[in-house]
Amino acid sequence: MKMNKNDRQEAILRIIRENEITTQDDLVAALVREGLNITQATISRDVKELGIVKVSSASGLSKYSVLTHTGEVAPGRLLYVFSQSVISCRPAGNLVVIKTLPGMAQGAASALDSVRLEGIIGTIAGDDTVFVATEDAQGAVTLARNISELTIRIGKDS
Repeated sequence: MKMNKNDRQEAILRIIRENEITTQDDLVAALVREGLNITQATISRDVKELGIVKVSSASGLSKYSVLTHTGEVAPGRLLYVFSQSVISCRPAGNLVVIKTLPGMAQGAASALDSVRLEGIIGTIAGDDTVFVATEDAQGAVTLARNISELTIRIGKDS
């Protein structure tokens, strides 16, 4: 079945929210099971346009995740600015400490708050450092890994 772009992208978002999708091939297969005839190239464009990213789950597997965006700026642009400002990211107890370029911590914290990455309770920013609170130490390890992987991936896509 052929469907318009909005309906296709809504189906992609729903499938990723409801299932652990680890590859674009898995996503294509899920869409085909729903009766949609779609190519991997189309999926690739949709994934990028929708701001869908791969993150590590608590089990250590990588899966696609839909970032919930609450700001006015497009998710892709916001993530790009974030990825370019981060110097380092590491867990410290139940916190993630993010070092940024001077003057960029507030923007980085705002980007994190806006895209609502899973596991973030809250952020506090200074001039070049962001503290991100998580539920526990394991949550901080997972979140730090996801943020680091995200900044690398976004930087490569640019």
